[in-house]
Amino acid sequence: MNRHSLFSRLFDGIIIVIVSLYALICLLPFIHIVAGSFTTGAELLRKGFVLIPTEYSLEAYRYIFSTSTLVRSLGVTIYLTVVGTVINVIFTALLAYPLARKDVAGRQAILKLILFTMLFNGGMIPSFLLVKQLGLLNSLWSLILPGLVGAFILIILKTFFQQLPDSIEESAKIDGANDLQILLKIVLPLSMPGIATISLFYAVGHWNTFMQAVLYINNSELWPIQVLLRQIILMSSGNIGDSSIMDEGVVPPAQTVKMGVIVIATVPILLVYPFLQKHFTKGVMLGSVKG
Repeated sequence: MNRHSLFSRLFDGIIIVIVSLYALICLLPFIHIVAGSFTTGAELLRKGFVLIPTEYSLEAYRYIFSTSTLVRSLGVTIYLTVVGTVINVIFTALLAYPLARKDVAGRQAILKLILFTMLFNGGMIPSFLLVKQLGLLNSLWSLILPGLVGAFILIILKTFFQQLPDSIEESAKIDGANDLQILLKIVLPLSMPGIATISLFYAVGHWNTFMQAVLYINNSELWPIQVLLRQIILMSSGNIGDSSIMDEGVVPPAQTVKMGVIVIATVPILLVYPFLQKHFTKGVMLGSVKG
């Protein structure tokens, strides 16, 4: 018994060490990025890999924030993330709920059409032509409406809805509730882990919007933060791009700027994730294991 207990403790200790080393390996690059953004270009060039800078500098962030359009781009991205996520969740829930009910006629055919879009799509040029014909070019709606409902995310929420007992809806119908009331007052409040999960998926997607913005947005005042930061990186690497977005006389420290850009683009989502982690983990498990 003691020998078995000793072996279990030894095995647990080995697993903890392995997992801790793996976590450290995953964390080291991010620490290097953060530290490199707060050091000087000379130290970064001399050492190559920095975890604790000895020469602190805000030169990279001073260069990044030297553009007056950065705050506007952050506002555009926040607006796009908040409004886009809310609209995505509303339409995804409205479609997932009827598809989760077995008494809806044609649900299997609709579901197969949705699954088809996960395997095939029209491509970049047809998508651009469609957005152009709809008059959505140079509009933030071009970054929201084409991806209004994600097929994979829809399946996650549909599977989550299917886990709810049928007796709850039956009781609500006996009390006189219609389908919309059941969805709003019963199904959605009981499905907050699933809603939190898909909200995080959509929010991360909107925050990282890049290619769609490059294709559909020509007005620099509507650039999301990812597009603007790419412009800053191009300029810091060799003065390529639209120099009008930067103040005159600012000399960019190329490598540290790149690291500062990564920090700015990543930290906001990292700050939001801990508040949704509990619901996110539960929602993903219910949507995958029990589906």
